[in-house]
Parts: sequence; C-alpha cells; structure tokens
Amino acid sequence: MSYTCETEAREVAELLGFTCDDANPVVTFRNPFGLENWTLPVLELLIVAGAVFAFVHAWRRWRRDGDPVNITLWFASLVYLAVVEPPLYFPSWFGLEEHVGFIFSHNVFTVQFMFDRLPLYIVAFYTVISQLTYEVVRALGIFERRGAFVGAVAVAFASQVFYETFDQLGPQLLWWAWNPDNAVNQPMLASVPMNSMWVFASVSFGVLAWLVVRLVGEKPGRAALTGRQVAVRTLVAGVLTPILMVVGAAPTRVGPTEGDDFTVQRTLVWILLGVLWAVGLLLLAEAARATWHGTPGGVPSPQFVRAYPALYLGVHVALWAAALPAILDATDGVTEDGTPVGSLWYAAACIVVSAAFVVAATRATAVQRVSEVVAT
Repeated sequence: MSYTCETEAREVAELLGFTCDDANPVVTFRNPFGLENWTLPVLELLIVAGAVFAFVHAWRRWRRDGDPVNITLWFASLVYLAVVEPPLYFPSWFGLEEHVGFIFSHNVFTVQFMFDRLPLYIVAFYTVISQLTYEVVRALGIFERRGAFVGAVAVAFASQVFYETFDQLGPQLLWWAWNPDNAVNQPMLASVPMNSMWVFASVSFGVLAWLVVRLVGEKPGRAALTGRQVAVRTLVAGVLTPILMVVGAAPTRVGPTEGDDFTVQRTLVWILLGVLWAVGLLLLAEAARATWHGTPGGVPSPQFVRAYPALYLGVHVALWAAALPAILDATDGVTEDGTPVGSLWYAAACIVVSAAFVVAATRATAVQRVSEVVAT
C-alpha cells in the first residue's frame, strides 16, 4: 500500500506553505520558530499542554475520586481519532476516493505523523475538546440532574461553541485548508463546511460523552469497574462513536449531491444547529440559575474546570483579535494574503456562549467549594 501526494493534496500543501512530496511516513519534527506563522506554535502549545492537563485531571478523577468517566473519555477520544482520521487523509487507501475524495489538509506543525497529514496537536485536540466540554457540563450538574442523554446534548452544544471558536479561525491563519471543490465540503458557512460544523463539532463529541457515561458512569447497583473493564469499554465507546456519527450525519446529506445547489442541505443543517442552540441555551440558562441560587455543581476535582476552559477561550480571543484587521480588510471573504476568512458573526456568538459556560462552570465550582467548607 503506497502513499501518493495526489494533485489536490499537493496544491493545498503549496497553499499552506509546504510540500507533501517525500514526507516521512512515521513522524517529522520541525523548528517551532520556523513554521508558517507565529500562531501555529501558540496553538500547538495551548492544545498539547491542555491534553496533558486533561490527562492528569482524568487520572485523579479515577484514582482519587473513583470516577472512570474522564479517563475513559480521554482514551476513547484517541480511539475515535484512530478510526475516523486515516480515511479522511487517505481515502484511496480505504476504497473511498469516489465517495469521499480529498477533503482537507493540515499545515505542518512542530510534530507531524502519517506522511505529514496528522499534527500532534490534532491528536491532543480530540482529548482536550472532549474533556473540556464534558467537564463544564458536569460542573453545572446537568448530568446529575438530567441524566446521560440530556447531559450529552449539553456536551454537543458546548462542543459546538468551543470548537467553532477554533474552527472558524483555522483556515485564515493557515492551520489547515479545505478543498472547496469537493462536494462533501458543501455547503459552507464562510470558509467552514457546514456538515463538519454539525457532525464533527457537535454530534461526535455528544455521542462520545453519552457512550462513555452509559458504559462506565455511576449507576445504582453497578460495582466498581476493574481496569480491564474500563479498557474494554473505552475501546467500545471509541469505535461506536464514528458509527453513530453516520446516523447523525444522514440528514445533512439529503438532497442533490451534484452541481452547485446545496439549498436543501444548508437548510437542514441550519435547522439542526438551530435546535441544538435553542436546547443548549435553555440547558445552560437552567444550570446557571441553579448555581446562582446555591445548588452545588457536584465537582470534587474542579482545578481543570477553573483553569483550562478560560485559558483555551482567552488564547483564542487573542488570536481572533490578531486576525481581525485582515478580516475587516478582506474582499469577498478572502484576505490580502489570499486566505479565506471564517464567519465573524457566528464565531462571535460562539465566543460569547463559551464565555457564559466558563463563568457558569467556574461559579459552580466556587459554590461547591463553599458547600464543602460549610459541611466541614
């Protein structure tokens, strides 16, 4: 099975500032100060450090608090990545070239895997976004009050707003580039495929959270799981997530798949996103009110919640601020440097709601700490 740097991949790589010819099949290391622009190493450090922080938090939750959900979620995210990413990078290897085609290419960062197609920070990003969104929802007590399914819906919404804060910015700053000629990427909101906004930014992490909570979460009468049981259920959750994603993606593929009229798909995605926003905002408001009136969030290990979501959001706001002048000077959605801009209004909405999640979750942990002090 040989690797080929096909024409579309080569063109996108050149747009991003590198060549995909003769790429190392295993791993490549680069000088972080010699990347395409300064935002790449900043993003890489933020996400890789966040993955380490998330792992430490997850380990403590399991070994100190007896809750294996976080550690399962961390590793199941990697299983999910291992299942879903290779076919996206190399569709011809899996006989999917006629159904998928060349979708996108990441830029090259400090550490790259798989013929320069997979940056280390993307591996870390799966663990970060799953842990971040699950933890802010758990901090708000939504899983405890509403159960696994509603909690997973809240995770899907939290993932939408935190993910799209990142996703709408990436193409402009050359973190990756989409192939707009591929019908799979249509319709788009500015420079981001709307199907990706729905399926990858929300459905996937909502499904993953639901599976993990159902498989290893606390249940009446369930004995403490052994390490072997946790490992097996981690694999099951990671493998089932992309399968259930297909179900979630089905509505977005209704209508014509050829030509340039994607009105049906665009309408359906907006309806799905609209429903998710409406339900998600209601859940967030309800949880914030409960916290405001003194209902504890039930978070025994809140350090990750207090620190990392705010850091993640703050760095992205700074990166958006750096990118804003080019966005305002863009012509027909393209900057003077020739890079496509994201949707500023949608990203702004996501930033505002992400900030609301951060504030509400931080307050929930504060209420929990006060409750613990009073109890002692």
